[in-house]
Amino acid sequence: MSQTTILSRVEVESMGPPAAEEIADLGIGEGFLCDLALKHVAMLPEPTTTAVAERLHLPRALTEEILEKLYREKLIEVRLQTAVGSTRYSMLDRGWDRLVRLLAVCGYSGAAPVSLNDYAHMMRLQSIPSHPASLETVRSAFHDLILPESLLQTLGCVINSRRSLFLTGLPGTGKTAVAERINNALPGAIWIPYAVEIDGQIIRVFDSHCHRIASPDVTPLEYDRRWVLINRPLVVAGGELTLENADLTWSEAAKFYEAPFQMKSNGGTLVIDDFGRQRVAPQDLLNRWIVPLERRVDYLALHTGKKIEVPFEQLVVFSTNLDENDLADQAFLRRMGYRARVEPPTPGAYSEIFKRQAYTRGIRYEQPILDHVLNKYRIERRQMKGCEPRDLLDRATDICLFEEQPLELTPQVLDIAWRNYFGTSHSFAPVNSEETMIERTLADPLEL
Repeated sequence: MSQTTILSRVEVESMGPPAAEEIADLGIGEGFLCDLALKHVAMLPEPTTTAVAERLHLPRALTEEILEKLYREKLIEVRLQTAVGSTRYSMLDRGWDRLVRLLAVCGYSGAAPVSLNDYAHMMRLQSIPSHPASLETVRSAFHDLILPESLLQTLGCVINSRRSLFLTGLPGTGKTAVAERINNALPGAIWIPYAVEIDGQIIRVFDSHCHRIASPDVTPLEYDRRWVLINRPLVVAGGELTLENADLTWSEAAKFYEAPFQMKSNGGTLVIDDFGRQRVAPQDLLNRWIVPLERRVDYLALHTGKKIEVPFEQLVVFSTNLDENDLADQAFLRRMGYRARVEPPTPGAYSEIFKRQAYTRGIRYEQPILDHVLNKYRIERRQMKGCEPRDLLDRATDICLFEEQPLELTPQVLDIAWRNYFGTSHSFAPVNSEETMIERTLADPLEL
């Protein structure tokens, strides 16, 4: 048993995973560690004890013990020995032969892994933040969005319970923005391993695309460096998602596994965006996760046929503009935890969104300009969407830049932005090439 499996929540948060003092404390077989060290000796230009220890993310004393074992087995030799930690090694013919056999089975050559038991224990310890979310922390997480108070309360319950959320609403109402900001309300950082070992097989967990390393200010000086402290992860899967993405990815060339996206989101938030538009039938994906969502464990299969149990400890958000009854049956919706619908903004909410978007872009305007926009919605009987103030202002900025005009909102600029955004026909009417789009709109507001 390693030291990690006996850690408490308080110990993990205050000190992090403790550095091992003996090889037995690592929870990984000594033979596997020797094989991994041999790969690093072969690949490093100057394989000193310190350099190998840095690659293994192990204490120098333990690394020296592992290298000494390789030396006794006549797989490596000592080329130069000066100061402590500066012993330089090189490969022997027997070591090269051993390396060829190792790479045919497993090509992993990164940090020393942790055991599956240690990984599972740490994920369950850290899955729920120490401090529950309050209405104030939820408001802070969604401070840049205009949302109904009732929705904020529902989101707070979702965050504290860690139950899944089925988020519906019309396109453009802000579902994705809401889903992605839920993770902001999860305080603190979590420890994840670089890799996990099972029966000599490696699953790489840390992914620089999904995981952001926490600030050094909150990282302890001494800890087991096989683990890395990250901000709670946010993983977003969209239309590219397939059922195979939910399983371990085996690389025939590298000879190790890449963790699936749901495993990389453990301890954070997993957003299935535009649910129902993936390259997998929604019922197939829901059937794949119906047990993990209820029991908080997932089952993954190695290419050898062995099945392993891993934690399923993340907040899952399904975001869709499709009818939920067309995507899932009642048995699944019952396991969903929470359901919420994001409605289009009222004129008052739309005005506030417009003001905030204009402020962030440094665009000044008068109230009659906003009244002009609201009136266009009334005239065309068009449903307001939360994304439209941002999009209209972006197009107004594009127009002013193209026309080499000062960035200023006028009814004419907004009319052109409106037409460009919602669509308009373009005729071959005679055009004075010296006139700008804004001047043509002033001359004939019905023609663009």
